[in-house]
Amino acid sequence: MLTDTHTHLYSEAFAKDRPQIMQRALDLGIHRFFIPAIDSGYTEAMYALEKEYPENVFLMMGLHPTSVKENFEAELAHVEAQFAKRNFYAVGEIGIDLYWDKSTLEIQKTAFKRQIQLAKKYKLPIVIHCRDAFDEIFEVLETEKSDDLFGIFHCFTGTYEQAERAISFNMKLGIGGVVTFKNGKIDTFLNQIPLKHIVLETDSPYLAPAPFRGKRNESSYLALVCKKLSEIYEVSEEEIARFTTENSKEVFGI
Repeated sequence: MLTDTHTHLYSEAFAKDRPQIMQRALDLGIHRFFIPAIDSGYTEAMYALEKEYPENVFLMMGLHPTSVKENFEAELAHVEAQFAKRNFYAVGEIGIDLYWDKSTLEIQKTAFKRQIQLAKKYKLPIVIHCRDAFDEIFEVLETEKSDDLFGIFHCFTGTYEQAERAISFNMKLGIGGVVTFKNGKIDTFLNQIPLKHIVLETDSPYLAPAPFRGKRNESSYLALVCKKLSEIYEVSEEEIARFTTENSKEVFGI
């Protein structure tokens, strides 16, 4: 059994064929899908997906860093209101993204920090989005470092040293399609990271693995990520599936 720890299955990209997308993944033994939030505009779509697949879909709640704008206080209030109403499995995805907009760095830091504190309040993991912002992410994590800080460094694309630092904050590394890219680089050192620190993800509909790079990603392609890791670690795909699913259970508590 495989676990996709990060997939936006509620995305408009799947509007025309979502049932088929789900079935392809289920047929390959991918039975657990952890769903990150973006902002209040997607909340109802997430709830609808959960209602349709209650045995397989597990929701997070949070404010994505690219959605941290002038109205971020209202968006954070929305996040907090959802937590007051029901259970989630993580606070995510949260973090800092300096690829699209560097001008919002300070409010991104504020939103990130506040949501880490929310995760601690509810004793939940965080799921971190980091783009062009390793130093800034680590700076915030350093201020919040504690035994009750844990989670996943989603779509990890850093160096070996950055991987070690992320792990030091009780983070698993979310490994997806980038590991199959010729210039992805993480494949050159990943086998130095013990498997106990790794979870699998797709980030679908983004970052499809080779040979589908540049096309729409989907959860069934997690099997290709698993295959690549079995080559890197020189163990069977079953072993990769077993380890990474156990790791996901450790993070999310189910």
